[in-house]
Amino acid sequence: MSISRSTVVSTAGNPLTQRLVDELGPELTPGAVSVEPGVVAGHAADQAPFGAVGDALALVRARTVQDVQATLRLASRLGIPVVPQGTRTGISGGANAVDGCILLSVERMDSILEINTGEQTVTVEPGVINQTLKEALVPHGLAYPPDPGSVAICSIGGNVATNAGGLCCVKYGVTRDYVRELKVVLADGTLTRLGHRTTKGVAGLDLVGLFVGSEGTLGVVVEVTLRLVPLLPPPLTAVAAFPTERAAASAVAAFMATGARPSMLESLDRHAITLLNEFGDFGLDAEAGALLLMQSNGDGHRESAEQEVAAFAATAEHHGALDVAFSTDPEDSDALVATRRMAQPAFERHAQTHGGGQLLDDVCLPRMALPEFYDRLETIRERTGLMIAVVAHAGDGNVHPSVFFDAQDPESTRQAHEAFEEIMDIGLQLGGTITGEHGVGSLKRAWLPRELDEGSRRLHRSIKDAVDPGGILNPGKQLAEL
Repeated sequence: MSISRSTVVSTAGNPLTQRLVDELGPELTPGAVSVEPGVVAGHAADQAPFGAVGDALALVRARTVQDVQATLRLASRLGIPVVPQGTRTGISGGANAVDGCILLSVERMDSILEINTGEQTVTVEPGVINQTLKEALVPHGLAYPPDPGSVAICSIGGNVATNAGGLCCVKYGVTRDYVRELKVVLADGTLTRLGHRTTKGVAGLDLVGLFVGSEGTLGVVVEVTLRLVPLLPPPLTAVAAFPTERAAASAVAAFMATGARPSMLESLDRHAITLLNEFGDFGLDAEAGALLLMQSNGDGHRESAEQEVAAFAATAEHHGALDVAFSTDPEDSDALVATRRMAQPAFERHAQTHGGGQLLDDVCLPRMALPEFYDRLETIRERTGLMIAVVAHAGDGNVHPSVFFDAQDPESTRQAHEAFEEIMDIGLQLGGTITGEHGVGSLKRAWLPRELDEGSRRLHRSIKDAVDPGGILNPGKQLAEL
């Protein structure tokens, strides 16, 4: 909205807010800045449950690089915190407001700037939706593989900020593997180019790798150049049902240890199966203790895909699979993947109707540690009586346990938070990490020092101080406890 007289009157009691209106408004695209309390509050949080949300001074909905630069120049001069935001689909509180901040949204910077078929790259603004990009590439015979579960609503800028992964990253990698070049606005408003558009390039340090996954704590990404791959061939699909989670996890570890490269290897535990069947008519085996969903496109040829699916079936049967089913029908494959993507909506529905509490974890483990992880998780369930449902990018060892509880019951809430933290602790004990793809945000910032040793913490602190000496970029997130 544009700054109106009524807005000025409503903010007259706050000198700093009034200063933003007077000094920032004229420098920005018309309508880019809002200080209306309702508008600002409506953009103050991402999807993280129970995350701290502060009171922001203003919302800037940038449309241009110059909008971002002007906002950061003023914020740097006045020492005002800035919280960068995309579409706010994150679930770790990384986009949540802090007190006295400017919310800087790049959601409206949503143009695909160039599709370069010769170099197999694409250059986009940060607000481009992942699925929109995928669809735009199809006519060119190209693909951008990273596909988070929120692919239809998450933005490329947000994917870069959290180094998002997804269902296909077991074969094709995560966001970092595709970023060639970034244009970033630093804390003082300086626009800089990081990386290169060429296939090779080692001039200078790998600053692109540093900024990918930094959750807006080092700068604001305003342009991204991504490498692409030829359009992915249609996969063959197999579904294997197991009596227990451990049996399914053992099959995953054994299959991946053979050097297999499935294009997808997902798992659902018994609770996830139950909640999905309650949510919709998906026809999942209600008697199974766990399901594995595997896809293969081989090396691009049908024969190699068939061989890999057959190898998966043999491994699954060796590890006690109750049943293994195959499909060569693309519609069946699409339906199964769509079912997997409905897990979180099903979980949300269950939480809404059973006390309102859900804590979604994001622990990544060595694949060989998966069976022990599920054993330890079962002890938490038995001790607390809580439902903990797990979906996983099993081929990567990236598990997403959801802890359900009664948010109105203090004891249930306490147990849930303890279980959430115990899951992270188990992940670290087994050689894993506290977050595989969701990010640290504010939700897990207290756990970051437990994963990083003192030398690493010192490097993190030094880099943050050098790049953002005023500490204005997304304070209270990720690096706050270091």
